[in-house]
Amino acid sequence: MVYNMIINLIFSSTRWLYSHLWFSDVVTVLFIVFVFNSILQRLTSKGPMIWPVFGILPTAVLYAYDIYDKGGNALINYGGTIYFRGLWMSGTHGILTSDPVKIEYMLKTNFNNFPKGKAYKERLYDFLGDGIFNADGDLWRMQRRVANSEMHSARFMRFSMESVKKLVHDKLLKLLEARKGCVIDLQDVLLRFTFENTCAIAFGVDTGCLEVELPEAPFAKAFEIATIASLIRFLIPHFVWKPMRFFKLGSEKKLHDALKIVHGFSEKIVKERKMELLSNKEGINGTPRFDLLSRLILMQQDKKDVFFNDKLLQDFCISFILAGRDTSSVGLSWFFWLITKNKHVETRILDEIHDILQQRENPKNMYENIAFTEEELNKMVYLHAAISESLRLYPPVSYDHKEPQEDDIFPDGTRVKKGARVVYCMYVMARMENLWGKDCREFRPERWIKDGKFVSESQFKYTVFNAGPRLCVGKKFAYTQMKMVAASILLRYRLKVVEGHVVCPKVNTTLYMKHGLLVTMEPREKDN
Repeated sequence: MVYNMIINLIFSSTRWLYSHLWFSDVVTVLFIVFVFNSILQRLTSKGPMIWPVFGILPTAVLYAYDIYDKGGNALINYGGTIYFRGLWMSGTHGILTSDPVKIEYMLKTNFNNFPKGKAYKERLYDFLGDGIFNADGDLWRMQRRVANSEMHSARFMRFSMESVKKLVHDKLLKLLEARKGCVIDLQDVLLRFTFENTCAIAFGVDTGCLEVELPEAPFAKAFEIATIASLIRFLIPHFVWKPMRFFKLGSEKKLHDALKIVHGFSEKIVKERKMELLSNKEGINGTPRFDLLSRLILMQQDKKDVFFNDKLLQDFCISFILAGRDTSSVGLSWFFWLITKNKHVETRILDEIHDILQQRENPKNMYENIAFTEEELNKMVYLHAAISESLRLYPPVSYDHKEPQEDDIFPDGTRVKKGARVVYCMYVMARMENLWGKDCREFRPERWIKDGKFVSESQFKYTVFNAGPRLCVGKKFAYTQMKMVAASILLRYRLKVVEGHVVCPKVNTTLYMKHGLLVTMEPREKDN
């Protein structure tokens, strides 16, 4: 009987509420809950507004605007670290930081607890598979050991130096000469150059995308589409892109079609190279091959302590191309733009180049077919500093994230849960006065030079090339490539950005220029 009374009371109360409660009352209650939640959040945490259900999503665009247009003032004001939560059901949560202490803890001190993680790997797996760029654990260590051994060998350094020198003089400078006085998108040209160069070093092939006509090479175009479509997965929840992948909709359809070309091309190259080297280890016409693919196949045939099946060979080389293509080209694009805005830096670079050329036994005309040697590039201290400074201000990979395997506590007491995302933003770090001084937003190569020598900064303060055990194995190769391109172009041409052209970052995992870099190039002979 008591049970029936309770049931009747509930039903009668419900009927009363239904007949007396207005929609405005519901809205008012929800608004009060929202305000209370906002006040509670401000008292207990810091960072952008975390909305009910939608998480950080409604303010994410404004926050991205703050980072890339205001230099991350909000993040800096919050002490360099904030908590965030994504859309309800997305499972996305964690912290955004620009604190070198936390970064060192993740990338070195407790490295094993902060791999790239499941969320990162599954978004790029269709594209990169188990390649070094996307691998963790023992699989990563094996590839890292092989890459480190091969890329720091004298054999590889000679090969890569000759490759970049040949490409600069046989293709890049000829293209620029043919287009002198015309408007060109220098960012596009540099993307083509670095793609061509990394393909030559990784696969030992010529893609043909750097010809004067600027043709669309199928592999190069498909690779670019696959890169962009894969990165879109980081911008939308997994419960959205996974069904899109299953039904092949939108960007996932583009990714599927592009990967057919990318993987088909790489599979064909691997099979043909294995056949070639199996019949003749000395390569074509007795000329040895030194590209990474050939070296890995030969190591496998010599039964060294290395295991690369055909799929892993493809994944390794595709990862290398991805790592080498975007980073160097985007870095060079921002470098040249900064040079056009800072003529005194350009003058010092040219003075340094001229001084080095005058040291040759028989100095030639400075505008003839001068090819810089590795020794001469190593002497270009100020150019090295200028490139480092442009990479500091506009890091090609402007942010990265890790995923803790277990609950952890950072040295300052900040807690992070297992499976969270710890995002660190290099773009914001470059604009923090406590790290780089009051002139942190200025392009000043001199900050890298002391007593005429280049002075490096802490890896965890300057994480352009990653840090700790995952420090980029191609760092030396990247600098050699960028210095060769920069010195060769600046020696011969004056760059001028097209009047009215807007240069700004594109909010993406790679810091492209949103509208490219439209310039005209005038031969320097006109200055004489």
